[in-house]
Amino acid sequence: MTLQWAAVATFLYAEIGLILIFCLPFIPPQRWQKIFSFNVWGKIATFWNKAFLTIIILLIVLFLDAVREVRKYSSVHTIERSSTSRPDVYEHTQMKLFRSQRNLYISGFSLFFWLVLRRLVTLITQLAKELSNKGVLKTQAENTNKAAKKFMEENEKLKRILKSHGKDEECILEAENKKLVQDQEKLKTELRKTSDALSKAQNDVMEMKMQSERLSKEYDQLLKEHSELQDRLERGNKKRL
Repeated sequence: MTLQWAAVATFLYAEIGLILIFCLPFIPPQRWQKIFSFNVWGKIATFWNKAFLTIIILLIVLFLDAVREVRKYSSVHTIERSSTSRPDVYEHTQMKLFRSQRNLYISGFSLFFWLVLRRLVTLITQLAKELSNKGVLKTQAENTNKAAKKFMEENEKLKRILKSHGKDEECILEAENKKLVQDQEKLKTELRKTSDALSKAQNDVMEMKMQSERLSKEYDQLLKEHSELQDRLERGNKKRL
Protein backbone atom coordinates (compact mmCIF):
# COMPACT_ATOMS: atom_id res chain seq x y z
CA MET A 1 0.00 0.00 0.00
CA THR A 2 1.41 3.36 -1.00
CA LEU A 3 1.76 6.26 1.44
CA GLN A 4 -1.31 8.16 0.23
CA TRP A 5 -3.56 5.12 0.48
CA ALA A 6 -2.14 4.23 3.89
CA ALA A 7 -3.06 7.78 5.00
CA VAL A 8 -6.56 7.38 3.53
CA ALA A 9 -6.98 4.02 5.29
CA THR A 10 -5.83 5.55 8.59
CA PHE A 11 -8.28 8.40 8.05
CA LEU A 12 -11.04 5.82 7.41
CA TYR A 13 -10.22 3.94 10.62
CA ALA A 14 -10.23 7.23 12.56
CA GLU A 15 -13.64 8.09 11.11
CA ILE A 16 -15.05 4.70 12.09
CA GLY A 17 -13.64 5.10 15.60
CA LEU A 18 -15.15 8.60 16.00
CA ILE A 19 -18.53 7.44 14.72
CA LEU A 20 -18.51 4.52 17.15
CA ILE A 21 -17.57 6.87 20.02
CA PHE A 22 -20.34 9.31 19.05
CA CYS A 23 -22.82 6.42 18.98
CA LEU A 24 -22.00 5.22 22.49
CA PRO A 25 -25.30 5.23 24.42
CA PHE A 26 -23.91 6.14 27.86
CA ILE A 27 -22.49 9.49 26.70
CA PRO A 28 -25.35 12.02 26.56
CA PRO A 29 -25.52 14.70 23.86
CA GLN A 30 -25.11 17.44 26.50
CA ARG A 31 -21.65 16.07 27.30
CA TRP A 32 -20.69 16.27 23.64
CA GLN A 33 -22.03 19.81 23.44
CA LYS A 34 -19.82 20.80 26.37
CA ILE A 35 -16.86 19.23 24.60
CA PHE A 36 -17.72 21.04 21.35
CA SER A 37 -18.03 24.36 23.21
CA PHE A 38 -14.38 24.39 24.27
CA ASN A 39 -12.34 27.44 23.24
CA VAL A 40 -10.07 25.25 21.10
CA TRP A 41 -12.95 24.33 18.79
CA GLY A 42 -13.94 27.98 18.56
CA LYS A 43 -10.49 28.83 17.23
CA ILE A 44 -10.51 25.89 14.81
CA ALA A 45 -14.04 26.66 13.59
CA THR A 46 -12.75 29.44 11.30
CA PHE A 47 -10.70 26.89 9.35
CA TRP A 48 -13.16 23.98 9.73
CA ASN A 49 -15.25 24.64 6.63
CA LYS A 50 -12.20 25.08 4.43
CA ALA A 51 -10.60 21.90 5.80
CA PHE A 52 -13.89 20.01 5.38
CA LEU A 53 -14.23 21.04 1.73
CA THR A 54 -10.54 20.36 1.06
CA ILE A 55 -10.78 16.83 2.47
CA ILE A 56 -13.94 16.18 0.43
CA ILE A 57 -12.20 17.29 -2.75
CA LEU A 58 -9.17 15.09 -2.02
CA LEU A 59 -11.35 12.07 -1.29
CA ILE A 60 -13.40 12.64 -4.46
CA VAL A 61 -10.20 12.85 -6.51
CA LEU A 62 -8.89 9.65 -4.94
CA PHE A 63 -12.26 7.95 -5.43
CA LEU A 64 -12.36 8.90 -9.12
CA ASP A 65 -8.76 7.73 -9.54
CA ALA A 66 -9.67 4.41 -7.91
CA VAL A 67 -12.68 4.09 -10.24
CA ARG A 68 -10.42 4.72 -13.20
CA GLU A 69 -7.95 2.11 -11.99
CA VAL A 70 -10.73 -0.44 -11.46
CA ARG A 71 -12.07 0.10 -14.97
CA LYS A 72 -8.58 -0.07 -16.42
CA TYR A 73 -7.58 -3.31 -14.76
CA SER A 74 -11.02 -4.83 -15.22
CA SER A 75 -10.66 -4.54 -18.98
CA VAL A 76 -7.04 -5.77 -18.88
CA HIS A 77 -8.10 -8.61 -16.59
CA THR A 78 -10.72 -9.68 -19.11
CA ILE A 79 -8.20 -9.63 -21.95
CA GLU A 80 -5.52 -11.50 -19.98
CA ARG A 81 -8.04 -14.04 -18.77
CA SER A 82 -8.94 -14.97 -22.35
CA SER A 83 -5.29 -15.72 -23.14
CA THR A 84 -3.74 -18.52 -21.10
CA SER A 85 -0.24 -18.19 -22.58
CA ARG A 86 1.11 -15.85 -19.90
CA PRO A 87 -0.24 -16.88 -16.42
CA ASP A 88 2.20 -14.63 -14.47
CA VAL A 89 0.92 -11.53 -16.24
CA TYR A 90 -2.64 -12.57 -15.46
CA GLU A 91 -1.84 -12.94 -11.74
CA HIS A 92 -0.06 -9.55 -11.74
CA THR A 93 -3.10 -7.91 -13.36
CA GLN A 94 -5.43 -9.61 -10.89
CA MET A 95 -3.33 -8.28 -8.01
CA LYS A 96 -3.51 -4.71 -9.38
CA LEU A 97 -7.24 -5.11 -9.86
CA PHE A 98 -7.59 -6.19 -6.24
CA ARG A 99 -5.56 -3.17 -5.09
CA SER A 100 -7.59 -0.77 -7.20
CA GLN A 101 -10.83 -2.23 -5.83
CA ARG A 102 -9.46 -1.96 -2.29
CA ASN A 103 -8.54 1.68 -2.93
CA LEU A 104 -12.00 2.25 -4.36
CA TYR A 105 -13.63 0.91 -1.21
CA ILE A 106 -11.26 2.84 1.09
CA SER A 107 -11.78 6.17 -0.68
CA GLY A 108 -15.53 5.63 -1.11
CA PHE A 109 -16.16 4.72 2.52
CA SER A 110 -13.83 7.51 3.69
CA LEU A 111 -15.87 10.03 1.70
CA PHE A 112 -19.15 8.54 2.92
CA PHE A 113 -18.11 8.40 6.58
CA TRP A 114 -16.70 11.93 6.37
CA LEU A 115 -20.12 13.24 5.33
CA VAL A 116 -21.80 11.03 7.94
CA LEU A 117 -19.44 12.33 10.62
CA ARG A 118 -20.21 15.94 9.76
CA ARG A 119 -23.94 15.24 9.81
CA LEU A 120 -23.65 13.27 13.06
CA VAL A 121 -21.87 16.13 14.83
CA THR A 122 -24.56 18.56 13.62
CA LEU A 123 -27.36 16.27 14.82
CA ILE A 124 -25.72 15.74 18.21
CA THR A 125 -25.36 19.50 18.65
CA GLN A 126 -29.00 20.10 17.67
CA LEU A 127 -30.18 17.29 19.93
CA ALA A 128 -28.22 18.71 22.85
CA LYS A 129 -29.75 22.14 22.26
CA GLU A 130 -33.24 20.66 22.03
CA LEU A 131 -32.70 18.69 25.24
CA SER A 132 -31.42 21.78 27.04
CA ASN A 133 -34.38 23.78 25.74
CA LYS A 134 -36.67 20.97 26.83
CA GLY A 135 -35.15 21.07 30.31
CA VAL A 136 -35.58 24.85 30.45
CA LEU A 137 -39.18 24.58 29.23
CA LYS A 138 -39.86 21.80 31.74
CA THR A 139 -38.45 23.93 34.53
CA GLN A 140 -40.51 26.90 33.38
CA ALA A 141 -43.63 24.74 33.18
CA GLU A 142 -43.02 23.42 36.70
CA ASN A 143 -42.45 26.93 38.00
CA THR A 144 -45.60 28.10 36.21
CA ASN A 145 -47.60 25.25 37.73
CA LYS A 146 -46.24 26.03 41.18
CA ALA A 147 -47.04 29.71 40.71
CA ALA A 148 -50.54 28.84 39.44
CA LYS A 149 -51.15 26.57 42.44
CA LYS A 150 -49.85 29.27 44.74
CA PHE A 151 -52.10 31.87 43.14
CA MET A 152 -55.08 29.52 43.37
CA GLU A 153 -54.41 28.92 47.06
CA GLU A 154 -54.03 32.65 47.65
CA ASN A 155 -57.23 33.23 45.70
CA GLU A 156 -59.08 30.74 47.88
CA LYS A 157 -57.68 32.40 51.00
CA LEU A 158 -58.75 35.80 49.70
CA LYS A 159 -62.23 34.46 48.98
CA ARG A 160 -62.50 33.12 52.53
CA ILE A 161 -61.21 36.39 53.95
CA LEU A 162 -63.63 38.36 51.78
CA LYS A 163 -66.50 36.15 52.90
CA SER A 164 -65.58 36.59 56.56
CA HIS A 165 -65.06 40.31 56.05
CA GLY A 166 -68.33 40.43 54.17
CA LYS A 167 -70.16 38.96 57.16
CA ASP A 168 -68.40 41.38 59.49
CA GLU A 169 -69.22 44.25 57.17
CA GLU A 170 -72.85 43.20 57.09
CA CYS A 171 -72.95 43.24 60.87
CA ILE A 172 -71.22 46.61 60.92
CA LEU A 173 -73.61 47.99 58.31
CA GLU A 174 -76.61 46.73 60.26
CA ALA A 175 -75.30 48.38 63.44
CA GLU A 176 -74.63 51.59 61.54
CA ASN A 177 -78.10 51.50 60.02
CA LYS A 178 -79.63 51.05 63.46
CA LYS A 179 -77.55 53.93 64.75
CA LEU A 180 -78.57 56.07 61.79
CA VAL A 181 -82.24 55.26 62.40
CA GLN A 182 -81.86 56.23 66.06
CA ASP A 183 -80.06 59.44 65.13
CA GLN A 184 -82.80 60.17 62.60
CA GLU A 185 -85.48 59.72 65.28
CA LYS A 186 -83.52 61.99 67.61
CA LEU A 187 -83.22 64.60 64.88
CA LYS A 188 -86.94 64.37 64.17
CA THR A 189 -87.70 64.84 67.86
CA GLU A 190 -85.33 67.80 68.10
CA LEU A 191 -86.83 69.23 64.92
CA ARG A 192 -90.32 68.99 66.39
CA LYS A 193 -89.11 70.67 69.57
CA THR A 194 -87.39 73.35 67.54
CA SER A 195 -90.46 73.90 65.37
CA ASP A 196 -92.64 74.11 68.47
CA ALA A 197 -90.25 76.55 70.06
CA LEU A 198 -90.16 78.56 66.85
CA SER A 199 -93.94 78.71 66.61
CA LYS A 200 -94.12 79.70 70.28
CA ALA A 201 -91.52 82.37 69.70
CA GLN A 202 -93.48 83.62 66.70
CA ASN A 203 -96.65 83.77 68.83
CA ASP A 204 -94.76 85.68 71.54
CA VAL A 205 -93.48 88.07 68.92
CA MET A 206 -97.00 88.63 67.61
CA GLU A 207 -98.25 89.25 71.12
CA MET A 208 -95.42 91.65 71.84
CA LYS A 209 -96.12 93.41 68.56
CA MET A 210 -99.77 93.74 69.41
CA GLN A 211 -98.87 95.01 72.88
CA SER A 212 -96.45 97.45 71.33
CA GLU A 213 -99.14 98.71 69.01
CA ARG A 214 -101.54 99.13 71.91
CA LEU A 215 -98.91 100.91 73.95
CA SER A 216 -98.10 103.20 71.04
CA LYS A 217 -101.81 104.04 70.66
CA GLU A 218 -102.13 104.66 74.37
CA TYR A 219 -98.98 106.78 74.27
CA ASP A 220 -100.38 108.82 71.38
CA GLN A 221 -103.62 109.25 73.23
CA LEU A 222 -101.77 110.37 76.37
CA LEU A 223 -99.73 112.82 74.33
CA LYS A 224 -102.90 114.23 72.85
CA GLU A 225 -104.50 114.53 76.26
CA HIS A 226 -101.33 116.10 77.63
CA SER A 227 -101.29 118.65 74.84
CA GLU A 228 -104.96 119.47 75.42
CA LEU A 229 -104.39 119.90 79.13
CA GLN A 230 -101.39 122.09 78.45
CA ASP A 231 -103.50 124.27 76.10
CA ARG A 232 -106.20 124.60 78.75
CA LEU A 233 -103.65 125.61 81.30
CA GLU A 234 -102.22 128.25 79.03
CA ARG A 235 -105.66 129.64 78.30
CA GLY A 236 -106.51 129.71 81.95
CA ASN A 237 -103.32 131.61 82.74
CA LYS A 238 -104.02 134.12 80.02
CA LYS A 239 -107.47 134.81 81.39
CA ARG A 240 -106.12 135.40 84.83
CA LEU A 241 -103.68 137.89 83.58
